[in-house]
Amino acid sequence: MMWFAIFLVGLAAIAWAFRFAGQAATGKAPYFRDMTFGVAYGYVIGAAVLAWLAWAYMQGRSVDPLIANKFFFLRIAIEGFIICAIAAWLFRLLGRAVGTGWSRKMFRSMPLTASFGVLTILIYAVLAIFAGVLAPYGQEQIIPGVAANIVPGGDPALGGNPDFPFGTDQIGRDILSRLIYGAQNTVGIAFATTLLAFFLGGTFGFLAATLGGWLDQLLSRAVDVLMAIPSLIFALLLMTIASVWAPRTGIPLTVFMVLIIAVIDSTRVFRLARAVGQNIVVMDYIEAAKLRGEGMGYLVFREILPNATAPLLAEFGLRFCFVFLTIAALSFLGVGIQPPLADWGTMVRDLGGFVNYAQFAPLAATAPLLAAGAIAMLTIAVNFVVDWMLQKSSGLKE
Repeated sequence: MMWFAIFLVGLAAIAWAFRFAGQAATGKAPYFRDMTFGVAYGYVIGAAVLAWLAWAYMQGRSVDPLIANKFFFLRIAIEGFIICAIAAWLFRLLGRAVGTGWSRKMFRSMPLTASFGVLTILIYAVLAIFAGVLAPYGQEQIIPGVAANIVPGGDPALGGNPDFPFGTDQIGRDILSRLIYGAQNTVGIAFATTLLAFFLGGTFGFLAATLGGWLDQLLSRAVDVLMAIPSLIFALLLMTIASVWAPRTGIPLTVFMVLIIAVIDSTRVFRLARAVGQNIVVMDYIEAAKLRGEGMGYLVFREILPNATAPLLAEFGLRFCFVFLTIAALSFLGVGIQPPLADWGTMVRDLGGFVNYAQFAPLAATAPLLAAGAIAMLTIAVNFVVDWMLQKSSGLKE
């Protein structure tokens, strides 16, 4: 604690010197003249963090394996961040040069974070759609003559195999193939669940806003009751019950999971759709449509829905992230997507034993992190795109 305090005091002295030197060198230009000590201190802390990251990265590339192993994951994170930033910049540059006038205009106003998000979503979509073509093996295929628990990295000295760069799982299935099929299963099921949740929540929310009265009160109180229960615990309870019913009814457990999560998440969509709908139904064009004798379907789908598209699209991205993470969590707990289907949540649980290799063979410990990283990357990408959409729809400028 004493050394940490001394370090902070030293940074404070450097911050004061930085501000003083800036004022002296620029003749007290407005930027340095009006700079508070807190801002200068923030700059110095940022520079110190960057210097430490540079030092840690060089340690991660040390020829001494004991030192390199300690900083292995930080080195991979830094290199991955740089590669993703360059890929996003090149993708945005390509989008500004190729495409229609509308798409080029969109890419010109797109921040780098949104470019990374769109690129990542496109990659995941390609993997999900063409998983059967891109995956070298089937998602449930146990490869004959191949050992189980081959560690990632392909180094035979550490128990790897060059033919299986991501290794094999506990029963000899190719992890790379299961990761690709996981995009098809986890992401595809999450997308279908989110669509169903929006259909239910949006329809009932707009009906409650348009009709009001006893229907609004009934639906709103029912939604309040469902939202009072923690969603993950509620989903886990219902999935435990469904796991007993599924064999008796002959309905796959995945179908029950889609219905359960869609109903639970539709409550959030209902609240948003109802709030937005209540602001729209008081508009003059809604009254004009009613005077023309338009029916309820016309009012909801032709008048209210087009004017509520922007907030609903932003909410769709957020809901997709929550649904996606809920499915992964349920699969990790053993009641989500069932074997032999490949699922990232299940892969994190099944491959967790490889973490024991982290101290002396970091590459081997990346097996469970591959699926966890796939989950995190998609979640971050969708949130980047949602933030950009909210910025555009709200009229805020950078």
